[in-house]
Amino acid sequence: MPDLDLEKIMEMAQNAQAELQKAQDNLDNVEVEGVAGGGLVKIRTSAKGRMIGVSIDDSLMAVSEKSMLEDLITAALNDAKAKADVAANAEMQKMSAGLPLPPGFKMPF
Repeated sequence: MPDLDLEKIMEMAQNAQAELQKAQDNLDNVEVEGVAGGGLVKIRTSAKGRMIGVSIDDSLMAVSEKSMLEDLITAALNDAKAKADVAANAEMQKMSAGLPLPPGFKMPF
């Protein structure tokens, strides 16, 4: 009988690993937008961190605005990264909520 329990645990672990991989893959389909300068710079990424697009307001396209533009791009990237992390955590929590894991079990993410 103990072997059956171990087999069941191993099967559950394999299923959990497959579901985790599916959720990780799905993160590339979740888009977030980082914004800076009141919307003058926008950066879209996937929740997995893949860059999708950049939008820069024309008013920042002057040599005299170079330093500000660089700062706004950095801020927008950081905003996108923070939003991607939140979206990724939310997706992974949704996925792990349906798994039969013991209380207190920490997923590797």
